[in-house]
Parts: sequence; C-alpha cells; structure tokens
Amino acid sequence: MRRLLPLFALAALTACPAPSTVPAAPEPSPAAEADEHAGHDMEADEHAGHVMHDLPPVSLPQGSLVTEADVRFMQMMIGHHAQAVYMTRMAEAAGASDRVLKLAHKIDLSQAGEIALMQGWLVDYGQHAPDTESWRRMSMPGMLTAAQLEQLGAARGRDFDRLFLQLMIKHHEGAIQMVTELLRSPGAGQEVDINVLANEIEAAQQAEIELMWQMLAELR
Repeated sequence: MRRLLPLFALAALTACPAPSTVPAAPEPSPAAEADEHAGHDMEADEHAGHVMHDLPPVSLPQGSLVTEADVRFMQMMIGHHAQAVYMTRMAEAAGASDRVLKLAHKIDLSQAGEIALMQGWLVDYGQHAPDTESWRRMSMPGMLTAAQLEQLGAARGRDFDRLFLQLMIKHHEGAIQMVTELLRSPGAGQEVDINVLANEIEAAQQAEIELMWQMLAELR
C-alpha cells in the first residue's frame, strides 16, 4: 500500500493534463456587473449538495478500515480539484497580474499532484478512479456553475484577478466543507493516508483563503 507524499513534494507532480481549451473570451463586462452576478451565483451555490453522476457502487471487504464515505470523498475531491486546476489555467490568457499568476500556478501544481495521489489511492483499494473531466458531471460545495465559468473566462486583467479570487475562495471553502463532512461521518477518515490528505487539504486551503482575502482587499 502506497503512502501519500508530503505536500511539499507535490510541486514535482503534474498529473492533471491542461485542458485543451479554455472558455471562449467575449468582451469583458464591467467589474461591478461581474461582481454582482458572481455574488448572486455564489450565494445560490452555497446551498448546492453533492451530486455524483456515473459513479459505480462502492464494494469493500467486511471489516475494512476504509468506508464508503472515504471512497466517495476521494472520488468527489478529484473532480473538485480538477475544476480548480481548470480555473487556474485561465489566468495567463486572461492577463492576470503576476501575483495572481503565481497563486494560480501554486494551486495548479499542488492540486494536480493531489489528484494523482487520490487516483492512486482509489486504484490501490480497487475502486473507480475518476478522470480529470469528472467535475463536469458532479455538483459539490463551492463548485462553479456554468455561468460563473463563463464570467471568469470572459474577464480580463484586474477584473479577472478580482473574480478569480472571489470564486476560488468559495471553491476552497467548499473543499473544507467536504473535509469536515468526511471527518464527521461515522468510521470515516481513520485510514492513515486519507486522514493525512484530508487534514492537509484543509490546512493548505485555509491558508490560501486567508491570502486571497488579503489580495482582494488590496484590489479594492
């Protein structure tokens, strides 16, 4: 059984392939209008539940330390991370600032690496390992709607920076909510690898949320 690598080693992993295209980029809308629409969409998305499309049933041996909740967390978090990576890869074409580009690159590397680890964990336990397009068929806390992705793809420069930070904060908050739900599930989170990964996701994304709030304040 493999063990999950420490997150400081993830920068060397690039397992999540870049999308071949990013959303088409129409003329950017005014920042105030984009912020208003994004706020409405994000408010509605806070109440989104977990929808798992096309995932096969979980079958585990009796007495296994791993639970169905563990497996579903890994499967869903692959999709959650993959959408975050998709978002980060819009930044360069959108003319994001150097600081936002640096953050986007960091998120890309760390979450692409975690995707590879989660896929490997699922394979080791004989479970279905979703690919990096699975986010298109899933609904989870913090996930961007189609309208939000379109807004982000259309934004440019400072407008992109602001919208990216707003949406990525919500995305990260959704991932932390998923970790909380996992650790509250009876018997879940006991296997060492998933326990380490879940706690690392929570710690890293909380730190990034605090950084993004600081960056947003400097944009106002």
